[in-house]
Amino acid sequence: MLLSISGLAALAYGLIRAGQVAAWSRTDVWAPLAVGLVLLAAFVLVELRIRVPSFDPRLLAQRTFGGGNAALGLLLFAVAAVTFYNAFYLQGARGFSPIEAGLASLPTALGAILGAPLGARLVHRWSLRPVSAPALTVAALTMGAYGLLGLHTPLIWIELLLWVQGLSVGMVLGPVTAALISSLPLERAGAGSAVTNTVRQTGSVIGIAVGGTIMSIVYRRAIEPSLSDAPGPVQDRARVSAEQARHAATAIHRPTLAHAADDAFVHAMHVGAVWIMLIALFGAAVLVIALRPVGKPTGLVQEPDYDREGSRSVAGAAPHSGAGNQPAYQGDDVGGH
Repeated sequence: MLLSISGLAALAYGLIRAGQVAAWSRTDVWAPLAVGLVLLAAFVLVELRIRVPSFDPRLLAQRTFGGGNAALGLLLFAVAAVTFYNAFYLQGARGFSPIEAGLASLPTALGAILGAPLGARLVHRWSLRPVSAPALTVAALTMGAYGLLGLHTPLIWIELLLWVQGLSVGMVLGPVTAALISSLPLERAGAGSAVTNTVRQTGSVIGIAVGGTIMSIVYRRAIEPSLSDAPGPVQDRARVSAEQARHAATAIHRPTLAHAADDAFVHAMHVGAVWIMLIALFGAAVLVIALRPVGKPTGLVQEPDYDREGSRSVAGAAPHSGAGNQPAYQGDDVGGH
């Protein structure tokens, strides 16, 4: 726990610091990054030597489990980063109060609530890969669509975008997580759950750090031309963030600086959204490869007798109807089972 927490903290600090100073060559940037990577490497080595590790890195060597978790980690990376952008966009650039911004973000949660059971039903009907990969692709495109938002975009379009984003993310997270756990032997399910949860949380932490760093660097470059005739202290505050620039503009009664900060922020959000979309699209490609069947299916596969074999369930398999064994699966499946 000490190694993992310290390693992630140092890594996140270094990434965030890079955005604050806009330079990777400074000691206070590369040193935390190096320390974080060393501590995380030590954490992996320790876990490999422990007889019953709380985080078993060996599980990630399996194509389906490891690749699927990598895809989920990239998805959570992108979700955290774009949520970070959305908060500052609504409350800063658009001037919403915290309550208004929270209410405006509700479609994301509502979409996820609907997307999880919808994804499960579609997976039951068509299997996992044809459902989850397109859904992750749609989620990535909705993140890239932040590049189309501006200071005067109608709220209804923002709400629709957030709803589609939540719906598509919900269709991925639940079915893929369940499939990854079920791809492991029953006695490894607990360890697999720990690995999956760790990867998802790590993706979220790094997503906020990297997303914020991209936005900070691009914002600082975009706001610089508007600071040439501003007082020195005002320039320093305005370079920190759009929020600081707006406060400084109010203090010196200079609305043009606030407008410039809004424009610079929106430009930074657009650039960041493109990078986040590309990362999420890469996650979709990883998921397609991870869920590729091992062998070509020869026909219908009968559902195993769980009572006799003690076997795990197969993701996407049809349940018992009570009238005897039904055909469990037709088409591609997790790990080619």
